[in-house]
Amino acid sequence: MRMRNTNNPISLLASSILLAIVATTFISVSVRADDPYRFFTWNVTYGDIWPLGVKQQGILINGQFPGPQIEAVTNDNLIINVYNSLNEPFLISWNGIQQRRNSFEDGVYGTTCPIPPGGNFTYILQVKDQIGTYYYFPSLGFHKAAGGFGGIRVLSRPMIPVPFPPPAADYTLLIGDWFKANHTDLRYILDSGRTLGFPDGLLINGRGWNGNTFTVDPGRTYRFRISNVGLTTSLNIRFQGHTMKLVEVEGSHTMQSVYSSLDVHLGQSYSVLVTADQPAFDYSIVVSTRFTNTILSTSAVLHYSNSGGKAPGGLPGGPTIQIDWSLNQARSIRWNLTASGPRPNPQGSYHYGLVPTAKTIRLANSAPVINGKQRYAVNSVSFTPADTPLKLADYFKIGGVFSVGSISDNPTFGGGYLATSVMRVNYRDYIEIVFENYEDTVQSWHIDGYQFWVVGMDGGQWSSASRNNYNLRDAVARYTVQVYPKSWSAIYMPLDNVGMWNVRSEDWVRQYLGQQFYLQVYTTSTSWRDEYPIPRNALLCGRASGRHTRPLRV
Repeated sequence: MRMRNTNNPISLLASSILLAIVATTFISVSVRADDPYRFFTWNVTYGDIWPLGVKQQGILINGQFPGPQIEAVTNDNLIINVYNSLNEPFLISWNGIQQRRNSFEDGVYGTTCPIPPGGNFTYILQVKDQIGTYYYFPSLGFHKAAGGFGGIRVLSRPMIPVPFPPPAADYTLLIGDWFKANHTDLRYILDSGRTLGFPDGLLINGRGWNGNTFTVDPGRTYRFRISNVGLTTSLNIRFQGHTMKLVEVEGSHTMQSVYSSLDVHLGQSYSVLVTADQPAFDYSIVVSTRFTNTILSTSAVLHYSNSGGKAPGGLPGGPTIQIDWSLNQARSIRWNLTASGPRPNPQGSYHYGLVPTAKTIRLANSAPVINGKQRYAVNSVSFTPADTPLKLADYFKIGGVFSVGSISDNPTFGGGYLATSVMRVNYRDYIEIVFENYEDTVQSWHIDGYQFWVVGMDGGQWSSASRNNYNLRDAVARYTVQVYPKSWSAIYMPLDNVGMWNVRSEDWVRQYLGQQFYLQVYTTSTSWRDEYPIPRNALLCGRASGRHTRPLRV
């Protein structure tokens, strides 16, 4: 077994302890010996940051804002030892990392107990059969508004062909909206039943206007991995004087279409290639808000190594409130059927459009006022956390924590109400999910533990006749999908990952105020082939406190 120490390496003794945790966690579970281990030690602290020129309390990881980048290769095992030096509980979740058979490590409160102040927890993850662009973020207490996020790159294994030449460099762009108030103040506003209003600015990699410089050599091509890690706003990105060739979306190689600007909705990630084929100047990488009456923007610098100064001409303008433009761009993004995925076989070898669906689930977002406070809901249910993580309650068979079927699989269009909402679906079913948006704002939805095919999206109300226009050949597989105002988006998804998985709005205000639920992918099987047992190092809280974490399954 090969081991790699990455980002602030741990000592030999600590490495031995963590390796013992790995061994006891995966005992009797098949983990290939040639899949390397990468070790990380992270200390999470508060610290002063000035992203928009105003002093704020930020969340730092190893003193960094944003946090350290994770670099891995397909099938790598990631051992991430997180120390919580905050004065409140903390959790990290892994946006797009699928956690095969292991929702215990998902890092959201429905599956994982928070790390208490002064405590630590070691995440044991495997980027099994994945490639592409992802990110991590703090999932509790509106912490995401203070930082604590960072990029994740998963590279293809050697000898697995990638459908473009190796770039000269690989850059990460974490873009997002930002508020000048501390996250504790923002949380108080939301808890009081009020809304946050409009963001104060935009950031690229934690910095404001021209705070980042990316150096390029003339004639060479560079990969930029772009993730919208913001709270409330869809964004558009463009490179002054240059075009972008799209090559990857959230773990899927795409047809290599060329764009002058690209919409990146909340929670989404893209990889583009940019060739330094213009006269040698300093150009602007511009990010601006979409579908907002007030347009916020910020920029970074694309610096030619032999630059003659600032590029002539004004900054490139982008789209503003045009929905049809964005819809048409989204439809133009197609799966590359001839490219290899993480394994040596074409992505298109699985003919998703020929598999009959077992069930259709329709999900409608809404914005009810409940008990005099603004909340957000799915199928009229506004999620409230239980006193015990749902996955632990399910594993230890603790009654009274949640009720299966506490959310309908079709819109009710009734008044909103509070509940700990869980929807059960059957392992190995193949389902259709339709996200229906009856509001005037763009929605963005994410499902933990899964990729899915975005087979259709359009304006108006969805009906069975809408299937006539589905893309059943080369729709892109991804883990986040936007739904335009007064519109719908449809996905196909194979239920091949047992566990308790979070389905949520990527608008973090909506998520915090209830626009989420849990999808229980259920089987009667107790085989470790279908789901790993609880990790021996699992934190236990609520009504699960005092239980034994010795594996119960055989």
